[in-house]
Amino acid sequence: MRKTRATYRFKIDQVSTIKNQLLSFYSADKYLMLLDSNHGGTGHDTYHTLLAVGCIDSLSCSYVDAFCKLEQFHKEYQDWIFGYLGYDLKNDLEHLESANPDGIQFPDLYFYVPELIFELSDDYLYIHSYHASEIDSKKLLDRIQAHRVKQAKTVFEPSRLIAKDTKTSYLEKAQEFLSHIYRGDIYEANFCTEFYAENVSLDTLKAFKELNEISEPPFAVYARLNSYHVMSASPERYLKKIGDQLISQPIKGTAKRSLDIVEDEFLKSELFNDPKERSENVMIVDLVRNDLSRIAAKGSVEVKELYGIYSFKQVHQMISTVTATIKQGLSFIDVLKATFPMGSMTGAPKISAMNIIENNESFKRGLYSGAIGYIKPDGDFDFNVVIRSILYNQDNKYLSFGVGSAITAAAQPEKEYQECLLKAKAMIEVLNHQGISFD
Repeated sequence: MRKTRATYRFKIDQVSTIKNQLLSFYSADKYLMLLDSNHGGTGHDTYHTLLAVGCIDSLSCSYVDAFCKLEQFHKEYQDWIFGYLGYDLKNDLEHLESANPDGIQFPDLYFYVPELIFELSDDYLYIHSYHASEIDSKKLLDRIQAHRVKQAKTVFEPSRLIAKDTKTSYLEKAQEFLSHIYRGDIYEANFCTEFYAENVSLDTLKAFKELNEISEPPFAVYARLNSYHVMSASPERYLKKIGDQLISQPIKGTAKRSLDIVEDEFLKSELFNDPKERSENVMIVDLVRNDLSRIAAKGSVEVKELYGIYSFKQVHQMISTVTATIKQGLSFIDVLKATFPMGSMTGAPKISAMNIIENNESFKRGLYSGAIGYIKPDGDFDFNVVIRSILYNQDNKYLSFGVGSAITAAAQPEKEYQECLLKAKAMIEVLNHQGISFD
């Protein structure tokens, strides 16, 4: 007989304190995922802070029949599962391939059933567990709160961060994307490049905490899936499902912040009124609307917000919100298959853009520009977009992060390159503190 997970609620005083205690208490666990909203948002409800630890069972696989395997895995357990969808699952959905170099070597899909789920909401901690009683859960919480948070004392060996594409190479490839646009093959594409380091020894929890502190995004993730580590400061939601309702919040449009209040407001206003940024944003909104219409009840797809400007510690972002009602009889897998990969990381038309991306980019995207999140027992889910994220393979000591920008007919390669460096700024800063320098 399948076990039923019980939920126990406890009053707490300091969310940040218990969060750090939890991360420290489970610092040696090979399976841990923190989903942190940082009390922020993008105009719509974000997931509460969730921490899933321990592993009852896991699923990791290549893209071949990956969505079918995920569906069966969820059906088998009918439980919360946490994990990720790699960008290259596109090959399971369309006649596409991924032949570019893969230094990070993450599986294309990875999910696990956690032993314990901690949910932080306002002044309460919820523990979703298989413990026999509330008393058992209270004893566990007492041990966690009595735990002294460990201070990182790791000594790092100096490493060098390398740009996979030189500036010259990036500009040439951006021009190639423009050539495809001028020929009418596509009208927008998300062109990405990789920064990487080899033979890296990294305290990934320390790196995540620093990245999260300087960014405070609404869809932050710290994950350890055995040897695969993720430190994500993502500001973007891919898709959320609540019952038969869907929310997608694509980002297109980025501007730097300024410490000067007047200049910062000017940069924000300039982003909102920029014709190129608006064009990029509305193209992706149309693509998301088209994807959602494949699985939505007739007439239910709506643009709730267009060109919304949201400010984060590092950048201003232009974010739009699209909602839909799912057709009767469709499962969460049907929804994911109809909408993945997210349009903000591909371009339009979607399949043509993905083919051109594959032929011009210098690395296999893997988890970068995929999605991380959870699926509940009833099939409800919430996933971010894996951007502004550092990936680390503990086995081969390879570290990687990708950055990209949208290429449209109005794009200027030099400006797109500078946008990539702006998006990389926080990650480079964190890695510099970890002994990984970039020249």
